[in-house]
Formats: sequence, structure tokens, C-alpha cells
Amino acid sequence: MRKVSTEQQFQEQISQSGVTIAIFKTTWCKDCHYIDPFMPAVEQAYEGRLTFIELDRDEFPDLCEQLNILGIPSFIAFRNGQEVVRFVSKLRKTREEIEQFLDRAIEVANALAP
Repeated sequence: MRKVSTEQQFQEQISQSGVTIAIFKTTWCKDCHYIDPFMPAVEQAYEGRLTFIELDRDEFPDLCEQLNILGIPSFIAFRNGQEVVRFVSKLRKTREEIEQFLDRAIEVANALAP
């Protein structure tokens, strides 16, 4: 997963025609660390269909305010610079829930495709 360090990198990546999953995390978030062990396998399972990027919410306060990122980790699917769908919940996210969200993101993005 590519860690994004500038807002320009973020904008360039989400502007792609493919679906990009932006994951907003922080270093101090226990639920963010909970997903770390299985995310590489999830990313590999969706290789070629989704691109994953990671952002530290604390490094992008203005962007997160603009995108209304309140809970973490937050997953937002983008395509052509537009938000497609997001997954935010107060509960700890399981691998199954994340994969269901990713399947839904692909489905919605394909339905929106011209």
C-alpha cells in the first residue's frame, strides 16, 4: 500500500480512471493497527482491480475536514476524482466487512461508468 505524503499525490491518485481506495488512519488508533496484519492479503486479493493508498489523518487536517473524515480508519473509494462510496463505522472493522465494502466499491464504480 502506498503511503501518500502530500495532498498533490492524493489528488493525482484519486483522479485516475481506476478505483482508488484511500484509507485514512493514524499512528495512535488501535482499530487502525488491528487491520494492519491482514490488509496486505486483502490488497493482493484485489490487485488489478483496486489501487490502495494510505493517509495519516493527522498529517492532512485540512483535507480531512474537507472530506468530513471523522472516524478512523475510514475507507473512501474514488474514481476520476469523485467519491464513489465510503466505509466508516464506530465498530472495529473486520476483514470480511472491508472485503464487502471493496466489492461494493467495484460494483458502484462499474455502475457509474459511462
